[in-house]
Amino acid sequence: MKKDLKFYLNKAIKEGFCLGALNFSNMECLQGIVEGAKEMNSPIIISVSEGALKYMQEDYCISLANVARKNKGIFLHLDHGKSYEICKKCIDLGFDSVMIDGSSLPFQDNIKITKKVVNYAHKKGVLVEGELGQLMGIEDEVSSQTSHYTDPDKAKEFVDKTGVDTLAIAIGTSHGAYKYSGEKTLHFDILKEIEKLLPNFPLVLHGASTVDQSVIEKINEYGGELKSTNGIPKNLLKKAVKQHNIVKINTDTDLRLATTMKVREVLINNSQTIDPRDYLKPAREEIKATTIRKIKELFYSSNKL
Repeated sequence: MKKDLKFYLNKAIKEGFCLGALNFSNMECLQGIVEGAKEMNSPIIISVSEGALKYMQEDYCISLANVARKNKGIFLHLDHGKSYEICKKCIDLGFDSVMIDGSSLPFQDNIKITKKVVNYAHKKGVLVEGELGQLMGIEDEVSSQTSHYTDPDKAKEFVDKTGVDTLAIAIGTSHGAYKYSGEKTLHFDILKEIEKLLPNFPLVLHGASTVDQSVIEKINEYGGELKSTNGIPKNLLKKAVKQHNIVKINTDTDLRLATTMKVREVLINNSQTIDPRDYLKPAREEIKATTIRKIKELFYSSNKL
């Protein structure tokens, strides 16, 4: 019997690991993610944002994703769907799960639109992720200058009234490369309160890139001008996975940085090249290496197929 995404989310809660949800926006990035997951014998979620879906164009994106999904344990997810219409479209296109992000809406409006997506998705056997609380930062078409932590009582009400399968919460992560200006922390007190009210319920962290400083330094060495950055410390993410019900961690920025680093390096060292394959192939290998490292150091899901 084929194991679906819900099987792995439930397995993750029981065994204390999580699934990585890695964003892709081109073929090479998708190939690198999938090859890394295959080498580690690990389930993985290939995640596409609305912006990436527009960039790749739907037919190309779905065709590539369907090739990837021929491999065991690869699942396609819509990240930060901002409307019922885009979620419905992705459900009809055969996604395994969709995220309806109503986090910027008033609470009752968030419940209303999330429940509408759930009602449609569940008829098609598709999982739905909702979001409560708001992350600061910028990622594709998602942008917020403020953050609002998730209210545990509202989280309970939200899940009960919408029927979502997973819930993205805000406990201190943020989108983009520039995550912290002060103390690096996650609010485990909020997470514990949510878990008391929603025991054994699958929770999700967005904005969880670690932002490797050696990668930043290499990008700047090869002509980049990135400012000093801070990602989410690995030890905090490990704690969230091993000691709590975080079963899905989203990663986008780290993959962008890895790609940018390798492309810059190749072009600086090979100034005569005009063949995109000369820098996209190394970028693909860097994405694969990043995926493997994430699985080993954070997701704990190797050999889980």
